[in-house]
Amino acid sequence: MADTAPTRPRPGRPAQISRERIVDAAIAAGNLDTLTMRELAARLGVTHGALYRWVRNRDQLFDLVSEVMIERVLPAEGPRGRAWRPWLARVAWAMHDHFLAVPGYATRLSRPHRHNADALGRVRGEVVAAFTGAGADPRMAEQSWYVFITSVVGWLAAQENPLDLGGQAPRFDLFLDVLLRGLPAREPDAGQRSQRENRSG
Repeated sequence: MADTAPTRPRPGRPAQISRERIVDAAIAAGNLDTLTMRELAARLGVTHGALYRWVRNRDQLFDLVSEVMIERVLPAEGPRGRAWRPWLARVAWAMHDHFLAVPGYATRLSRPHRHNADALGRVRGEVVAAFTGAGADPRMAEQSWYVFITSVVGWLAAQENPLDLGGQAPRFDLFLDVLLRGLPAREPDAGQRSQRENRSG
């Protein structure tokens, strides 16, 4: 019979740091895009070296935060058949709410960097499945994922770094409606391809 008694902590100094504490401190820091490892260690009340045992650099820190973000963004149930569009809207709104709640997150995510393959891979798999369920062939489902993620993350990054484009604040609901009505992606017809080739020729 397996021993189910709780494991006693080893004698000595109690642990001061954990994955959850690191992520919570990073999220509470104010701006993830400018947070330094030294600042994070100070917020946690640990030495720089102690923090490095958990995360060695800002890329690894961003990976940890991304894992938590994706856990919060993805619904427990994946997309089902014709309900793919409301499911994608739900994912996009969750990204809107959670990403913008962490200043600097969307901005950093929108820049070229080594992405967390596990975290973003989960989102990609679910979103591609949504487009496949909508009738897109695998190649167009992948293209649709690219359009979806770059559009949503780009829009959110623009909210963190607003452009002066007029008197009214941009509305995410309108942006999302237009985006989802254009998805899944389709190959342009022969006439459109010919015009595009003529312009580039």
